[in-house]
Amino acid sequence: MDETEFWELIDGSRETAGGDPEEQAGLLVERLLDHDPETVLDFARHFESRYNRAYRWDLWGAAWVLLNGASDDAFDFFRCWLIGQGREVFEGALHDPDSLADLLGDFDEELDGDGEDLGYAADEAYEQLTGTVAPDLGIAPAPAEPEGTPLDLENDRVLARHYPRLWDRFRA
Repeated sequence: MDETEFWELIDGSRETAGGDPEEQAGLLVERLLDHDPETVLDFARHFESRYNRAYRWDLWGAAWVLLNGASDDAFDFFRCWLIGQGREVFEGALHDPDSLADLLGDFDEELDGDGEDLGYAADEAYEQLTGTVAPDLGIAPAPAEPEGTPLDLENDRVLARHYPRLWDRFRA
């Protein structure tokens, strides 16, 4: 599976699910079941590499503004959700996290921002196809600490200064 096919699966499942991340995860599993186990592992590698790329302080700050706080687990689930939003949103957020203010349509704190199930879709599909747990993907794990300069996530002034558009749209 190449990068284009990866994003086509992400986009198609999100559109069919109407943006509901839980439903999107279920659809991803269904669609991955149409592939052979090695292709499912390729999908998992694409997902995991993007998940690790998003382990950054600047994105954690954006998640904090969007979600009105984000624990370690919440930030993990946010990164899965961010991948589930598709290539344009994901790459845009990596380039400029504050651009999420412009890239996101409606944002419902009860529904959006938590894509935990998306992170398990490939594992679930692989297990259904093979009856075994997916092997190690051979991808270096994310660093112990997020990349970049740490932010004081509990300081509203810092967040408003770093994310003026997000702050104006979601917290002002």
